[in-house]
Amino acid sequence: MTKQWFFSEGLNPPTMQGNLPPEAQEKLEELQDLQETAQQVAAQKQQAETSLQESETALNELDDIDEDATMYREVGELLVKTDYAEAQEDLEEKVDSLEVRTETLQKQEDRVREQFEDLQSELQQMLGGGGGPGGAPGPGAGGA
Repeated sequence: MTKQWFFSEGLNPPTMQGNLPPEAQEKLEELQDLQETAQQVAAQKQQAETSLQESETALNELDDIDEDATMYREVGELLVKTDYAEAQEDLEEKVDSLEVRTETLQKQEDRVREQFEDLQSELQQMLGGGGGPGGAPGPGAGGA
């Protein structure tokens, strides 16, 4: 689930780059860097959330397994025999770790989004527009 909140305020960087003042060009490059960072963070968060769901499912399935059952866990390319208590402990630790990871990535994603929106506003002000949500329409907006 990739968020598409970038350049949603009417900025279209590829076509605008040639006629921007140097300060605006620099801000635009920062926006593009932030967009790339946000996409990387979103991908990492999605991967962590998927791993978390898989680990929670495995932990729940463990409840339905007899504690004396022969169990194996995957270690690289190998399956290694393990006991119930060790498997449960490993899964609980993994779930805890992944919960912290997803929370951290969510906070990082929020920070990057906030930085992006602030920088986008600065760029719009620099270009004489104010066309963000609740702001005045930007250049070229329809009028009488």
